[in-house]
Formats: sequence, structure tokens, C-alpha cells
Amino acid sequence: MNRRKFLTSSICGAASVAVASSGASLFTSCAEAKKPAPELRLSFQEGTAPGKNLNEKLDYMENMGIVGFEPGGWNLANRVDEIKNALAGRNIKVSAICAGFKGFILAEDPQVKAEFDSTMRDIIAAAGEIGSTGVIMVPAFNWQSPCKPHTLETREYLCEQMHELGEYALKHNTTVILEPLNRREAHYLRLVSDAAAICRDSKSAGVKCMGDFWHMQEDTSDYAAFLSAGKEYLQHVHIASRGNRIMPGEDGELDNYVGGFRALKEMDYPYYVSFECGCKGEREQTLKAAVELIRAQWEQA
Repeated sequence: MNRRKFLTSSICGAASVAVASSGASLFTSCAEAKKPAPELRLSFQEGTAPGKNLNEKLDYMENMGIVGFEPGGWNLANRVDEIKNALAGRNIKVSAICAGFKGFILAEDPQVKAEFDSTMRDIIAAAGEIGSTGVIMVPAFNWQSPCKPHTLETREYLCEQMHELGEYALKHNTTVILEPLNRREAHYLRLVSDAAAICRDSKSAGVKCMGDFWHMQEDTSDYAAFLSAGKEYLQHVHIASRGNRIMPGEDGELDNYVGGFRALKEMDYPYYVSFECGCKGEREQTLKAAVELIRAQWEQA
């Protein structure tokens, strides 16, 4: 036997002995431990839960195991103490802030743009005080004019403006969250992947994006849309029925969120899935059914 054959036979023999003596433990030690699935963190906008006041709404949410609260941004600076006091001692935190600013970031009118800058920064500062994940914003709705044209120059301008806004948000321990809309509501920013690309090109850790299951009819795949943003940029999710923007489940078979949920699980999404929807049926009964549907589909994913 030459040296090469001797070494080969010796190594194979040693490996056989190791496998025989350790059994399956050799393979078990090499296998990757299965990660626990991320928690589904449901959130309600302020108008979702029934109740005569904020405390009644939060009581209702707490009884359902809802852990996020999404208030509107209008007048938020004057509500900081109210919201802090209402959430004290509860297992509910502020998720995102839903808009509420005046003007819009792509306005051609300098006064309208200045109004946006002022009111948006007020909301961002208040969002930081109450521990919000970020303030949702849309660059421009179809009805807002005069608006900068949909050109490369406009995109570069938006990235510059978002950088400034994102850096301001970081100083207040929060973020700004770009929301893509469907083409009936906005000509600019309709895909989650486009929003994520603007986050990247804004070069600020304070600029994030979100997906809305109802608006995501513009995307060809919920799964791909969320993964295109990934854990680095995706910071919020809105949910509604997929036909008429009412409670999840009220549009029947259309209301399938499993593909999107699978992507959220794969990326270990740590933020909230928040209700932004109307209601066709009796609210308490329909809301309970919607939460059950979402939780069941999360498990299925």
C-alpha cells in the first residue's frame, strides 16, 4: 500500500468509527437549529376599535391581544401627554403615526412645501416623544398640484429631501416611512421596491418604507414586494380587505395574505401589521373575525 492509499483508508476508517460511536449526534451538531417564528404584532388605527374615548378603545384592544396603536399625526404635538398617560401600564405601544401634515414634499409652490416642512417636523418630534416607530408619508397624491414632474431630477430631489428629513427623525429617535399607493391615488411611488430604492438612495438610516396589502395590487407578488424592501427598509405594514378596503375577510377569498406573511416571517420582521380599513358589517363581530383570520393565516404562512 502506498502512502496515498494508506492515508485515505485511515481517514475513512476514523470517520466510520466516529459515526458509529456518536450515532446521529454527529449530524445533529452540524444541522442548523430552527429559528422561532417572529411574533405577529397587530396594531389598530385610532378609528378601528369601538369605544367612546381613547381609554375605552385601548381596553378593547388589550382584551384582544392587540399590541400596537397607530394614531393620526394631526395635532399630535398637543396629544403627547394624553397618549402617554393612556398607554401607561399597558402592553400596547405606539406603532407608526399616520400622516397628518399639511402640504406635500413634491410641491412646486414654495409656500406649500414650507408648510409641509414645518408641520412634518412637528409630527416627527412628537412621534419621538411617544416612542413611535416612524411617521408615514406620501410624496404626493394625484389631487395635489402643482407637483414636480415624474422625472429623474424629481427623484434625485426627493432623495435629497428625504435624507434631510431622515436625519432629523433620527435626532428624535424615530423615522419617516414612505408609503407606496395604487395608481388611482398617486402617480408617484406605487411599488414597495421603488420605495425601498429611494430609502437606499436617500442615504439615511432614518428613511424607511412600508407596504399596504390593499395598495399592493400594484405589485405582482406580496412575497416579492416585502422581500424587495427586506428587514433593512420595511418598517410598517397596513392591512385591509383586498377588494373594497374594509375589514380583512369581508371580501371573502380575495383576502389572502399568506404570501406576504411568509415573506415577513422569513425576514424576521419585528414591527407591526396595522389595520387601516373601513367596516361593512357589525364592527365588533367583524373585527373579531378579521383578527382571527389574520392570526390563522400567519400560522399557515
